Amino acid sequence: MSLSVVMPAHNEAALLEASVEEIVAGLRARGERFEVIVVENGSQDATPAIASRLAAEHSEVRVATLTRADYGRALRTGLLAATGDIVVNFDVDYTDLGFLDAVVLRLGQAEPPAIIVGSKRAPGAHDQRSAPRRFVTWTFSLVLRVGFGLRVSDTHGMKAQNRNLVLSLARACRSHGELFDTELILRAERAGLRVEELPVTVVERRPSRTSITRRALRTLVGLVRLRVTLARSRHRG
Repeated sequence: MSLSVVMPAHNEAALLEASVEEIVAGLRARGERFEVIVVENGSQDATPAIASRLAAEHSEVRVATLTRADYGRALRTGLLAATGDIVVNFDVDYTDLGFLDAVVLRLGQAEPPAIIVGSKRAPGAHDQRSAPRRFVTWTFSLVLRVGFGLRVSDTHGMKAQNRNLVLSLARACRSHGELFDTELILRAERAGLRVEELPVTVVERRPSRTSITRRALRTLVGLVRLRVTLARSRHRG
């Protein structure tokens, strides 16, 4: 199987090079067939220049560019552009080669799941972020479980997808921002596809760049829209 690593990058000049170099070196050492897709979106620092240089230096790296900052659109763009059988999402400040090893092994077995979520809340996970960020994640997961019937414990952060199984779902997703991957997982569960989770360890490499209050309000509005979108999809189905 081949592997695509999708990395959204918005104003990531401080971390982008080290993260990409770590992934490239690690996957080369493992003998994997892979590509790294950096989706630069609306950066105002040196991120575009660094991404272009990395693509020039490494044949496995390519760059997609969006004109404005949008994490969800960046994830969707990378997934649709990917050519690998397995597509792994990493944030620039949140990478884990051990997670890659585990999902490649699992997705290479008979009857693999459609999506594997790197869960910060599953038994055995270690979430070392600040208490407010852990509380927001817990509240968000509770809302999804009660209000949407989500079965897994987390939707954000690292995840791996069987590209052939999720591609049509990704094209149907209407959420952007922080909710694209949440909608994708909900659609996969409602389509009867298997979604598994793998406990991970999360360490803050930098403070959050978005106010927790502002992000919570934005997410609340997005969840209302997502509920309407999914209800319409179910009605058409």
